[in-house]
Amino acid sequence: MIRDPLRSRHQFFARRRSVRLSVHRVKIKRLPEDFQVSELSQFAAGGGSYALYRMSKRSLGTPEAIDEIVRRWHLPRARVSYGGLKDRHAITQQHVTIYNGPPRNMSEKNLELYYLGQCDRAFTPKDIDGNRFTIVIRDLSKQGLAEAVTALDETGRDGLPNYFDDQRFGSVGESGEFIARAWCHGDFERALWLALADPNPDDRPDERVEKRLLREHWGRWPECKAVLARSHRRSVVTYMADKPPDRPDYRGAFARLKIDLRGLYLAAFQSFLWNRMLAISLRRQIPPQQLVDVALKLDSVPFYKELDPAARDALFATELPLPSARLHLEPGPTLSLIEEVLHAVGLELRELRVKYPRDSFFSKGSRAAAVRLGNHSHEPGLDEIYPGRHKLKLSFDLPRGAYATILVKRLTECGAVPVDAEPIEGSEQPPQMSV
Repeated sequence: MIRDPLRSRHQFFARRRSVRLSVHRVKIKRLPEDFQVSELSQFAAGGGSYALYRMSKRSLGTPEAIDEIVRRWHLPRARVSYGGLKDRHAITQQHVTIYNGPPRNMSEKNLELYYLGQCDRAFTPKDIDGNRFTIVIRDLSKQGLAEAVTALDETGRDGLPNYFDDQRFGSVGESGEFIARAWCHGDFERALWLALADPNPDDRPDERVEKRLLREHWGRWPECKAVLARSHRRSVVTYMADKPPDRPDYRGAFARLKIDLRGLYLAAFQSFLWNRMLAISLRRQIPPQQLVDVALKLDSVPFYKELDPAARDALFATELPLPSARLHLEPGPTLSLIEEVLHAVGLELRELRVKYPRDSFFSKGSRAAAVRLGNHSHEPGLDEIYPGRHKLKLSFDLPRGAYATILVKRLTECGAVPVDAEPIEGSEQPPQMSV
């Protein structure tokens, strides 16, 4: 029997809680203004069938914002395109296109659409050049502030390991299991249970209740339907309730989950595997005395400090492929690395794909092992929220797909000053995307 190395989240968070008892934790995202993101792109209006907008949102996730646009303008979801997910607990700006969209602005609570003109195609992730961040780190001691500024100088020279950060793994519930892993194995019942019923620390109160009811009544679909309020989750359960009890169609029910959700499930698992590839590569290429382990949501991974010029150049020249069965690699170090990571989770490379539904697939491409900061500056000051403490305001650019919170971890946790992402005042903490 293969031991599952995807550790229990209960055990992982228990270990992190024990760290919090002994080490003071700095704060980010204390206010919406403390975390601001603006998408950088050369994409421009030039005529065509697609309406182009700049979307500004506050304390709202990108999928929820798109859902609101679709609801407000009565649009088919397939007509709306955007480049990437922007942080929920933040003030963000990004581009959106709508095929035959209304040539006007839209204003809702915490959401604004500004019409920029017409274009001839949909906006996609490839159209993003990078993102401009303005972040405030709070509740720093005087020593912690000095350490963060020193680490910022080091990062300006050596860059950052390009890990996917915790936001990428919001779909992983308390079981610690990836939905996409069960999906790849063809275990649609398990995949559906994880998607609909696995509790998640970020669940809203109503979702916690619905998931508990599903766990209690799982398999008795008419009963499940009777106790659930109207929602996308209930519509999937209704599909199951309409099937003969002796022939449940878990495969068909899973295919009825929102395509955006299924994309998130695949991205989370692929990103987790890629992070492990990078972690192994860094441990093999960089002396251990230059590495510091930092705890992410599902793993501890090494960050580096003070690279020599040769190691720095080699790292910036390294790209690692996103693992999937769509890769066609010759035998060699890269293929061996992927197979090593997959073997640890009980998969072979040929199994890292989904056969159904055919509208979903793992991404194909590569990702830089390390990224550089662009146009970075900092401004220290006294913290007006935490008397007697200090804050550090950062402004910087990162390439597409890089996480600003990885920089925050580098500045704080590599110096043994962990960081808390507090909920913004007056906001809830719903999951990345609701079922």
